[in-house]
Amino acid sequence: MKYCVSCKCGNVEVSVNFPHPIEKYQARECNCDFCRANGLAYLSDPNGTLSLTAKDPMKQLKQGSLQATFWQCARCMDIVAVTHSNPKETKGAVCKKLFEAKYLVQPSVCVSPKDLTPTEKLNRWNAAWSTVIDT
Repeated sequence: MKYCVSCKCGNVEVSVNFPHPIEKYQARECNCDFCRANGLAYLSDPNGTLSLTAKDPMKQLKQGSLQATFWQCARCMDIVAVTHSNPKETKGAVCKKLFEAKYLVQPSVCVSPKDLTPTEKLNRWNAAWSTVIDT
């Protein structure tokens, strides 16, 4: 099932294709300082895909262990997704708040990736995040 949204200003289009209706997914709300300060929670499905298309280049931010890239619209400053590249592919998750304005999304569950080692984080992301097909 395909779902499309954009950032506040329309510069970045975010598209996900999940095997189940978006209403079935529970977003993960990271409790790190960066995600909490920005009110971020993430949606993904390991059997799904995500695509980011921007008219103007996006900002790339690094936080915590510096292993993941947060994608931010350079115009409106919305953070739209987080990605990580492994040797085979790029995996990612999209920001829930973009989707909850247009679709029914379940309340988030709190997670603590800051308590994981760098290797544990990579394993978790590779297992839980969607495959990125375009950025």
